[in-house]
Amino acid sequence: MNGALRDGLEGWGMQGTWSAFAVRGFRVVWLAGLLSVAGDQLARVALAILVFERTGSAGLSAATYALSMLPALVSGALLSWLADRFPRRRVLVACDVVRALLVAVMAVPAVPLPLMAALLVLVQLAEAPFSAAQGAVLPELLGGRYEAGQAVQQVTTQLCLVLGFAAAAFVVTGVGAHAALAIDAATFAVSAVLLRTGLGVHPPPSDGVADGVVGGATWWRRSWHQVAAGAVAVRRDRRLTTLVWLGWLALFTVVPEGLAVPFARQVGADGGWVGVLLAAEPAGAVAGALLLRRIARPARVRALGVLAVGTSAPLMAYWAQPGLGAALALLFVSGMCSAYQVTAGATFVQLSPPQVRGRTLGFARTGMVAGQGLGIVLGGLLAQLAGPATAIAAAGTAGALVALAAAAAWARRRPDAVSAALPAEA
Repeated sequence: MNGALRDGLEGWGMQGTWSAFAVRGFRVVWLAGLLSVAGDQLARVALAILVFERTGSAGLSAATYALSMLPALVSGALLSWLADRFPRRRVLVACDVVRALLVAVMAVPAVPLPLMAALLVLVQLAEAPFSAAQGAVLPELLGGRYEAGQAVQQVTTQLCLVLGFAAAAFVVTGVGAHAALAIDAATFAVSAVLLRTGLGVHPPPSDGVADGVVGGATWWRRSWHQVAAGAVAVRRDRRLTTLVWLGWLALFTVVPEGLAVPFARQVGADGGWVGVLLAAEPAGAVAGALLLRRIARPARVRALGVLAVGTSAPLMAYWAQPGLGAALALLFVSGMCSAYQVTAGATFVQLSPPQVRGRTLGFARTGMVAGQGLGIVLGGLLAQLAGPATAIAAAGTAGALVALAAAAAWARRRPDAVSAALPAEA
């Protein structure tokens, strides 16, 4: 990592965070992930524009967005166990190669929309085992630097989202939707090469045989057995259960994202402000992550419940039907508090048994995706009846109440003892 970037991170309160870059494997995984995030931003905008241009239907354009989430409900449950069954580098590279090939086909102008939708589903199916393998390998690479690495990923990913929302539409308009999809395919290909040449094999911690599953079991039975193994591991440890609960609160705070377009129309803002509304929460998350890195880990762990409440509470102000400026401020504050997810996620991974870490991650992420999809659907239905601001306010109120219960549960988990049980920070 160069000195200027390191000094910049330290100057913004990220003391010690740059140490994660001392690990070569982390640099490879970080850069590969960043390439994929940047490419995916282009692809999402490209597909939305492409579908709207071909059909003129806002409903079909929204359905395309839903297709980027729904397959994860299946793959997160049925495919995440691959990260604990095969060498993790092999899983990462295979998923990237599959996605590169599928998106390359999507980039061909002659591909009809139904086939493109089917290919998009397959692309998203490959995301879950990739994320599970990535999440499982990082603790092995970083050890005591793990949360520092998580903070780096959070900040840079959120910055990619902020810049992506602002720039993707201009890029797609400039080069065309199909060219943007080709760029996304290239990012997956480059990521695969980086991981294959720069990352160690990282065999799974078990003997490679699915626990308790006989060799003659069908793939379907084996998959569900692995799903159950992840769920059981979480249920057996109340600390993991509560951390999952804290993570799944995102189902409430994702509602403003799903209602950005109708809310912008409600307050009389033009289409250009939609990207700003979408970028406000990720921008706040970046600021929150930078601030949290100034605080010692025991205090961060203790604060998880309070910050979870703080993520939803600002949305309650939407009951007052705020204007555009106030809404941006509320979303920014909500995003700042949402940075607790970095510490919650890092704590969850470090407490998960290594032999089932991929499966516990798959279980947690599947639930989060399911919750976010449910939140967007219910928020949209309520917005149809009462308006987008009221729907966001209702989601914030419900989220704050559930977060209060989660915060009380976390206090009973003895956060100081949890923090003491984690590997020492480097």
